[in-house]
Amino acid sequence: MSKKSEDSHDIHLKPIGTIRTPYRERAPYQPIERDIGEGKFRLVLLPEYEAGLEELSRFRYIYVISYLNMTGTGRSMKVSPPWTGGREVGLFASRSPSRPNPIGLSIVKLLRIEGNEILTSPLDIFDDTPLLDIKPYFKELDAKEDADYGWLEGTKGREHLMDHIRGVPHTHDHPHRENDHDHGNDHDHGHNHDHRHDHDHEDE
Repeated sequence: MSKKSEDSHDIHLKPIGTIRTPYRERAPYQPIERDIGEGKFRLVLLPEYEAGLEELSRFRYIYVISYLNMTGTGRSMKVSPPWTGGREVGLFASRSPSRPNPIGLSIVKLLRIEGNEILTSPLDIFDDTPLLDIKPYFKELDAKEDADYGWLEGTKGREHLMDHIRGVPHTHDHPHRENDHDHGNDHDHGHNHDHRHDHDHEDE
């Protein structure tokens, strides 16, 4: 076997920059719009890639591809997503960041570009996460009107789950019980409260 064939599956990626966010120890399950603030969320490209941003500002949304270096690689092919009461699904049917290749994919609003920096809407990513690539989001190409909810269809309390997924503040009203999942919050569920869910990217 030739050397070229032996190495054909090796992949070497070089970050094009760094993602800056306010999240250093915990990050939300999904971006939270109320976290937006001037310069809080930025994609800082290495200077040699700045020319590649020409005309990008004409797009409203962009894809951000990142390397989730703080999650580690996934070892289990089954995961139990939060909010599902212990339901187990295949890793590739989930949004868990603990994957064989911990690649992150986000869609964010492009606010403006300043030199080699892109200011965006909130990202559920840790500060100093390596940035791998940026691509424009095209309205007709990327929006699928017939998309569905997959295994979430028919799940009890789906709308409540979707509030968690979207990071929407909402109210719980149910008697106290032991939490059936652990995602880093320091609240119990024995009273009405508005809350947001943060995580440390161990399970999603």
